[in-house]
Amino acid sequence: MATKAVQKNKRSLRNRSKIRSVSSGRLRLSVFRSAKNISAQIIDDAAGKTVVSASSLDKDLKGEIAKGADKAAASKVGKALAERAIKAGVKDVVFDRGGYIFHGRIKALADAAREAGLNF
Repeated sequence: MATKAVQKNKRSLRNRSKIRSVSSGRLRLSVFRSAKNISAQIIDDAAGKTVVSASSLDKDLKGEIAKGADKAAASKVGKALAERAIKAGVKDVVFDRGGYIFHGRIKALADAAREAGLNF
């Protein structure tokens, strides 16, 4: 039986392979969730560069967020990421949940990014 880390890695790779088949050149919005914080970045896989990123540890968000591990923090990170992406000229992305279930903080981040103007 595989460990939890191996199972998460398999889910992540399976999710990413599906994303590659449908992305059609769009940038990838990747999410990382830890026990205390959440972060997201928009990645250009063709160039291998991070275009925009946001985290609950960012200095401008740190004052607004009481705790980095709740849905309110995730939605503020999603909104900040979308605003930075639109400033950088990115409108359409593919959402990469990274092996996490689309529920709770991951869903809150995605919904806030959609409301702020990102299309995925």
